[in-house]
Amino acid sequence: MTNTTDGAVPAGLPARLRRERQTIVLMIGMYCRRHHGGKGGLCQACRELHDYAMLRLDRCRFGADKPTCVKCPVHCYKPDMRERVRAVMRDSGPRMLWRHPYLALMHVIDERKPAAAACVRAAAATRAP
Repeated sequence: MTNTTDGAVPAGLPARLRRERQTIVLMIGMYCRRHHGGKGGLCQACRELHDYAMLRLDRCRFGADKPTCVKCPVHCYKPDMRERVRAVMRDSGPRMLWRHPYLALMHVIDERKPAAAACVRAAAATRAP
């Protein structure tokens, strides 16, 4: 999979991963416009967060079976980036209901789906002594 920096979603990704990429790209864009006045694109800080999020999605060990990040047993984000993404989601999440209701609804549905077997095994392995 190829990391894109313009918000484009690479062809050939499973629908769920395409939606997840679209959702985070839109949320970061909304956050940047609201907090940093980014009208012609993302500011440097938001561009870094975008690129980091795309890299994490590209390298997710669960691939198409990836759960939403909040349900994932493997927290692959660095702590500072994880906090930045949380701030973006806290701010943009409620606005997604009005601006992108389909993606917001699908994200909620994805969060409620049970974790794939690979995720369950990974969670058990991290808890094992």
